[in-house]
Amino acid sequence: MFKPGVLNRRHVGEIIARFEKKGLKLVGLKMMRIDNELAKKHYDVHSDKPFFQDLVNFITSAPVVAMVWQGDDCVSIVRKMVGATKPSEAQPGTIRGDYCMHTNMNIIHASDSDENAAREIGLFFDESEIFDWADALTDWI
Repeated sequence: MFKPGVLNRRHVGEIIARFEKKGLKLVGLKMMRIDNELAKKHYDVHSDKPFFQDLVNFITSAPVVAMVWQGDDCVSIVRKMVGATKPSEAQPGTIRGDYCMHTNMNIIHASDSDENAAREIGLFFDESEIFDWADALTDWI
């Protein structure tokens, strides 16, 4: 998910292109506003942390771009491409390393496991919004 900072800084296409160039297949995409209730469900794992409300406030401050990607080892590949959560620890060449300055205004969210990916996809997408299409490049990637 691209958080409000990606939209505000006009990097949506640029970052989508990085996933496409890697060979991942985009099967779900939508721009949306997340309300407080959905934000709290999404960040439920952090509900007891002091920064929880800041996460909710940021993700609800402007539209986000929610996406579903497919590919071999997709979760681990995306996590590597996204980089460390703390921008000071994110390597150059990663999305956070190249575009993010502050942890509390992190520009991207990526699921950390297949189980969490399934849960998060269920929060943001209906089944009818996921498109499993035939990718002619599959044999080349």
